[in-house]
Amino acid sequence: LVYDTPGFTDFFFEATPLRELVQLNIGSRPASRKALQRIEDLRAIPWSFSWGQCRITLPGWFGVGSAIQSWVQGGEATASKAQVAANWKQLQAMNRDWPFFQTLLSNIDMVLAKSDLTLAKRYVDLVQDKRLRAKLFAAIEAEWHRTVKALARITGERQRLQANPALARSIRHRFPYIDPLHHLQVELIRRHRLGQTDERVQNGIHISINGIASALRNTG
Repeated sequence: LVYDTPGFTDFFFEATPLRELVQLNIGSRPASRKALQRIEDLRAIPWSFSWGQCRITLPGWFGVGSAIQSWVQGGEATASKAQVAANWKQLQAMNRDWPFFQTLLSNIDMVLAKSDLTLAKRYVDLVQDKRLRAKLFAAIEAEWHRTVKALARITGERQRLQANPALARSIRHRFPYIDPLHHLQVELIRRHRLGQTDERVQNGIHISINGIASALRNTG
């Protein structure tokens, strides 16, 4: 997705508030190692932070569903129904008996719980190329559902954070307060990129970034 999809770099820089984020100067080092618009030159924290701000949280889950599906089906070969069923049982046993694997899936579950594709679509609409944004968001959305489905099959849990009710309750109470911040942020970013230089617009973007980050509690 990142390196082999034409237009992905433009999609990322336009659909996330990275450009606005770097003006906050909240890190000890620049967001990018070079003054170029290249994914390769970005540091890890602004990369993850940006995906969190637009509620796609892509680095924490993308590819999981496809990887599980590929392994269960035997890679490029088509496994028999019996083998597919056995592979699912093995993953379920790993989740039950292996703390490392269980923790890995728990972390993926947490990141998925903090994603919101409805809000993400608002950010994706900032991408100027309509065909590009439709193509890439469709790929992201398909992988999100694939990952959710695979996670449910392995853990047996149909709801996000079903095994962590305290965190689920915390998110349920916090997130309604930042939904309006997302909508305000998207509108302010749109105005800023159209050339509005009013200092209040830039300050509003930065305040929204801080508010959303505080509520998400995962910044990068």
